[in-house]
Amino acid sequence: MTNKKPLDISVAFPQATPASIFPPCASDYYHFDDLLTPEERAIRIKVRNCMEKIVAPIMTKYWEKAEFPFELIPHFAALRIAGETIKGYGCPGFSITASAIATAEIARVDASCCTFISVHSCLAMLTISLCGSEAQKQKYLPSMADLKTIGCWALTEPDNGSDASGLKSTATKVEGGWILEGQKRWIGNSTFADLLVIFAKNTATNQVNGFIVKKDAPGLTATKIENKIGLRMVQNGDILMKKVFVPDEDRLPDMNSFQDTNRVLAVSRVMVAWQPIGISMGIYDICHRYLKERKQFGAPLAAFQINQQKLVHMLSNIQAMFLIGWRLCKLYDSGKMTSGHSSLAKSWISLRARETAAIGRELLGGNGILADFLVAKAFCDLEPIYTYEGTYEINTLVTGREITGISSIKPAALRKQSRLLPVVSQQSFTDHSLPVLGRLSAQPFN
Repeated sequence: MTNKKPLDISVAFPQATPASIFPPCASDYYHFDDLLTPEERAIRIKVRNCMEKIVAPIMTKYWEKAEFPFELIPHFAALRIAGETIKGYGCPGFSITASAIATAEIARVDASCCTFISVHSCLAMLTISLCGSEAQKQKYLPSMADLKTIGCWALTEPDNGSDASGLKSTATKVEGGWILEGQKRWIGNSTFADLLVIFAKNTATNQVNGFIVKKDAPGLTATKIENKIGLRMVQNGDILMKKVFVPDEDRLPDMNSFQDTNRVLAVSRVMVAWQPIGISMGIYDICHRYLKERKQFGAPLAAFQINQQKLVHMLSNIQAMFLIGWRLCKLYDSGKMTSGHSSLAKSWISLRARETAAIGRELLGGNGILADFLVAKAFCDLEPIYTYEGTYEINTLVTGREITGISSIKPAALRKQSRLLPVVSQQSFTDHSLPVLGRLSAQPFN
């Protein structure tokens, strides 16, 4: 017997349709689409069509190989979604809700593509927009909006995950610019990004500063992190900086302390809360179709009571997740959103998404471990999302600090000040004076 090419999944298992032919959306049970503006609905339809027709047919192949699908970049560019909430400079200027809906629609089909766009748009581009000079915005944002220039965002270090403010990378002032030294880890897009937004501590002030670094800068290297089980298409890298010179013109003038990252994270954490919403929608849609197609004991799996109960459990989770995500957007728009709000949304939504994926895994039986039917792939992709932008535990402690006025993030014995902190529940997360909350967890895919 000779080894032959594996059977196509449609031949090997003809009783159910694989995720390469993506099912219609069936998860909007309470008609949340009615809450959206015509513009937001149009964005949803445009992104959904692209993801279902162009991304779905090829995503499993790239996920299995842990390679990034560069062939998709022109299609994402044509959607005109990069830059999302940024106004001007060729960016679409979406509402926060429109940006969230686009995020969910991308994640519904593929979480890796969603992370690629989020890192480029909600982190790299938004940092330049909020903290860069006018010259920097004019120079970089238009080509980034066209996805002709790809960005990444380098904060996390090997020794600093949840304690992200304790950076060890340094920036030393020299004539005409700065010398960066240090190491970054888990940086999404870093192996192929054209420019890197890198954070380092100013050796003169001991404050965190931000820099725009070109990929070909002498002394800068980025190497791929291998053997991930989730978000396999995302190219996460280790970055080494050895006497990397950055000219003065590429220092971000309004990034002068770690607190300044909050202006960026205020938006990015909303988007990260919407990623597991989209993933759960996709899982439900696949399971909903599968149960009606797959037959056992002479009946479709959807005819069995226990399977209906599980399907309804998944649907219930999604309705609650969507409503919290939608309300978070409205709080942001009104200036009322706090760090506690966004942390609770991210932690609770990602927890419910994990539960939804686990139920979906059960419903698909043996096919629940095949990426061809999405659920296994989504199950794995949710694990890094559960951790990045704040672990579940850290995010709950941020909300706990807000509702009690007592911080328990750092052990009391290690604190130089009282654990009693001012309650910040009425203070906007975008307020520049907010106590440092930042990236309060390992940030594997920033």
